Amino acid sequence: MGNKGLDFKHKEVINITDAKRLGYVQDVNAELDSGTITSIVVPGNSKVFNLFSGDQTIVIPWSRIKCIGEDIILVEI
Repeated sequence: MGNKGLDFKHKEVINITDAKRLGYVQDVNAELDSGTITSIVVPGNSKVFNLFSGDQTIVIPWSRIKCIGEDIILVEI
């Protein structure tokens, strides 16, 4: 998976465990020394729920990414 961080923007993230749509990639975390991507960040998808529970940001470690397609990223969380 030799993708660049910018390639992840605007890709939808789907959890293969329950087939739920988690949202779209908002940010990518990487190790500065090596340039290796360590995780992707997806914002919470329910605005009403966010009012009561605070930040719903999901940080998905690279090891949980199972497949990266043209438009979709499949994860197992």
